[in-house]
Amino acid sequence: MEASRELGAPDERSDGEVSGFIRSILPGEEGDESPASEQDRGGSGSSPDEDRAAKQTGGAAEQEDADKGKKGRRNQAAASGQPEDPKQEKRDRELSNSVKESILYWHGDDRIPETIDQTKEVLTEVMGLGTTFDVVFREMHLGGRKTGLLLISGFAKDVILDEILKRLTYLTPCDMSSDAMASFMNEYIPHIQVVKDDRMSEAINQAMAGMSVLFIEGEPSVIIMDTRLYPVRGPEEPSIERVVRGARDGFTETLLSNIALVRRRLRDPGLKFELHKVGRRTQTDVSIAYIDDIVDKTQVKAVIDKIKSIDIDGIPLADKQLEEAIIGKSMNPYPMVRYSERPDIVASHLLEGRVVVFVDTSPSVMVIPTTFFDLCQHAEENRQTPLMGSYLRWVRFAGIFASIFLLPLWMLMVIHPELKPPLLDFIGPQKNAKIPLLAQFLIIEFGVDLLRMAAVHTPSPLGSAMGLIAAILIGDIAVKTGLFVNEVVLYMAVAAIGMFATPSYELGLANRLVRLFLLLATGFFHVIGLVVASTLFIVLLTVNRSYNSSYLWPFIPFNAKAMGAILFRVPVLSSKTRPSFNKTRDNTRMSLDTGKKDKS
Repeated sequence: MEASRELGAPDERSDGEVSGFIRSILPGEEGDESPASEQDRGGSGSSPDEDRAAKQTGGAAEQEDADKGKKGRRNQAAASGQPEDPKQEKRDRELSNSVKESILYWHGDDRIPETIDQTKEVLTEVMGLGTTFDVVFREMHLGGRKTGLLLISGFAKDVILDEILKRLTYLTPCDMSSDAMASFMNEYIPHIQVVKDDRMSEAINQAMAGMSVLFIEGEPSVIIMDTRLYPVRGPEEPSIERVVRGARDGFTETLLSNIALVRRRLRDPGLKFELHKVGRRTQTDVSIAYIDDIVDKTQVKAVIDKIKSIDIDGIPLADKQLEEAIIGKSMNPYPMVRYSERPDIVASHLLEGRVVVFVDTSPSVMVIPTTFFDLCQHAEENRQTPLMGSYLRWVRFAGIFASIFLLPLWMLMVIHPELKPPLLDFIGPQKNAKIPLLAQFLIIEFGVDLLRMAAVHTPSPLGSAMGLIAAILIGDIAVKTGLFVNEVVLYMAVAAIGMFATPSYELGLANRLVRLFLLLATGFFHVIGLVVASTLFIVLLTVNRSYNSSYLWPFIPFNAKAMGAILFRVPVLSSKTRPSFNKTRDNTRMSLDTGKKDKS
């Protein structure tokens, strides 16, 4: 069953209108039945999970605090005149880390309860039935059998539920066979995605994901129906990957919509999407995408094994937290994966033999492995002719180089004028400022970062005005008062433009940190400092590995043909093979004699 199922566009009804079925089952509306009285299922004895949870509360200090809390609750209950809840003490001892542990703690095993009343008891303790307003459990009699429908009201697709229940309400005891579950599944539920399960933990997990779960009294299994509809926005062009020519759709926060956008571009039966869940509490859906007959299976297995080994309570920040979990702990500022919000870019990488990771609730996906030069490329280069694409690529490379080395080189030539060639005699400040040169660079570096962060948190209509005030007014006043030198502001502006021209946002931030390191090394140690710092920078990029792939490929190890494809945007028919560093099973894009036939 697919996760994050989006069943279609929102209803044509107004936002405030709710169908009769949903209105009848919401708390406080007509037709709502109060839960049955609670009974303590664990009063006579404790399961091994209860003993383990109780032992976790050991310690004299903790036990003393617990006793104080019990006395306080007893005094409060006595003062209010209400009887003390006999289950409260057991609730206080619970230290469950997952739904299954909580069910074992309260129910003793993970099987479906035999009666609806027992089911309600478990749901009351595990899901907060009766306390959490959006958890709904509707009791009904269908075909002479007592049933209960569990759902989250905010995820329920009321049109589908209305159709299903309308059909089921016409059943009579004569229509029911001896196998009630088979009858419900095969004859009476007119819905495509319907499965049954005999685990209570799976039933609750699916309900929390938006499914509707039907319990039938006396049956050891439940019916799980995919009737969910998540709040979703339409596909829009990504703000940081815009193109003049090309598609205008982009990924959204819904997993199934993102997969459909890729499927639309790759109608290959070999395209696989494996689904996994990460997080004991968040149960976040993670999908691994690859083309089966192209990708390196060893690499796919490594990614899947890493994801399965993650033991964490949740990843609410989606892809970035997952990246840290599968890449490992490191102080390296450079990104080891490529993020993209464009389906056409992701489809291109899949055809190259890459592995793509989708995370539900995130509009960006991870491409594994990646290289430094991959992060420097943009979709716009492939939307132009090969000549114009090569020109745009060289301009982008020049901007990235300037964002790293322009300021340290200029400062070195100011400190040591004898290093300047005759053609660059004009470089250097014509007059000194009140603040030392290195301090000027540091202040303006932090100022640009502060301006960037302020622009993110400023409403869009005010963002442009704030940028003009900060960049022009403050900079001009700082120069006129003699605090800064004109050339410092000029070259810092050029470096900032180069940073913003970097296609990968993460790569731009990493280059900015390297530039700051080069400035400090040049300011303190002059020529030796710049040489040593630049060498360390190259070594850092060289030793980096993105899932056992060289980060500087095809420069290190050197591949002349692949390096030519990086420096120049080659025609489509000239790219007959896939990048070799992916170790693809099928390395050919087209027949090797296709180009010769076209030329003839």
